[in-house]
Amino acid sequence: MSAGGGTKAIIAALAANAGIAAAKFAGFLVTGSSSMLAESVHSLADTSNQGLLLLGQKTSRREADQEHPFGYGRDRYFYSFVVALMLFTLGSAFAIYEGIHKIGHPEPLESPIVAVIILVLALCLEGYSFFTAITESKKIKGDASWWGFIRQSKEPELPVVLLEDAGALLGLVFALLGVGLAVVTGDPVWDGVGTLAIGVLLGVIAIILIVEMKSLLIGEGANEPVLATIVDELAAGKVERVIHIRTQYLGPDELLVAAKLAMVPGLDTAELATAIDDAEARVRAKVPVAKLIYLEPDLDRSLAR
Repeated sequence: MSAGGGTKAIIAALAANAGIAAAKFAGFLVTGSSSMLAESVHSLADTSNQGLLLLGQKTSRREADQEHPFGYGRDRYFYSFVVALMLFTLGSAFAIYEGIHKIGHPEPLESPIVAVIILVLALCLEGYSFFTAITESKKIKGDASWWGFIRQSKEPELPVVLLEDAGALLGLVFALLGVGLAVVTGDPVWDGVGTLAIGVLLGVIAIILIVEMKSLLIGEGANEPVLATIVDELAAGKVERVIHIRTQYLGPDELLVAAKLAMVPGLDTAELATAIDDAEARVRAKVPVAKLIYLEPDLDRSLAR
C-alpha cells in the first residue's frame, strides 16, 4: 500500500466525520431524536478513530532501537485494534443502550425536517469519504473480492476506513428510516428502533475489525502466493530445496523471512556465503517487503534415509 493512499483516505474520513458530528449534534439538540444522538456519537467516535490511525502511521515510522530491534511497524496494527474497540464501546454499546431506552420511553420528535436535512447532508459527506477509500483500495486490491481484501490485507488503515464508512452510510439510512417512520406513523418508538439497528450494525462491524486486527497484531505470515514466490526464489542457484520456512509481518511494509536451506554439496565457505547472498537478493527482488531475511544452510537429511 502506498502510504500516501492510506493517509489520503484517512484524512478524507477525518474531515467528513468531524463536520458530520458537529451537524448531527446540532440536529439532536433541535429535534431530540435518539437516532441523531446515536449517529452523533458514532461520527465523533469515527473522527477520533481517524486521528488514532494517523498517530499509528506516525509512530510506526520510528527507527528500531535496542528495546525494539525489529522496529515499531506493529504500531499501525495496535492503533487499528484500539479503533475497533472504540467503535464497539463508543459507537455500538451507546447506540444499543440509547435505542433500548427510547423504545421503552419514547419521546416525540421536534422539527424532524431538520434531522432529515442533516442526515441527507451527512450521506453526501460520508459518500465522498467512502468513494475516496474505495478509490485508494482499488490500487492495491488486485483481483481479490472486497471481503477477501478486508480479510487478507496486511495494511490495516484502508480496511478499517472502508468498514467504518460502509457502516456510517448504512447507519445513516437506518437513522433516516427511524426518523421518517416516526413522523409518518406518529409513533416515536420507531426512532428508538432505528437507533437500536445502528447499534447492532456497529457491533457487527466492530467485531469483524477486532478479529482481523487481533490476528495482525499477534503476527500473520505471508499468504500462499507470496510464500510460494519466496520459496521458488530461494530454491534456485546453489540451493537444492527449502527444508522449512517461517514468515511474519513485523508491519504492513516489513516481512520477516527465516528459512533452513539444503545446499548443493561440496561448497566451500566463500561459495556458501555467496549462495546465501544470492538467495536473499532473489527474494528481495520479487518480494520487496521481505526486508529481514535470515537463512541457515543445512544438509538435506531426508536424502540419507
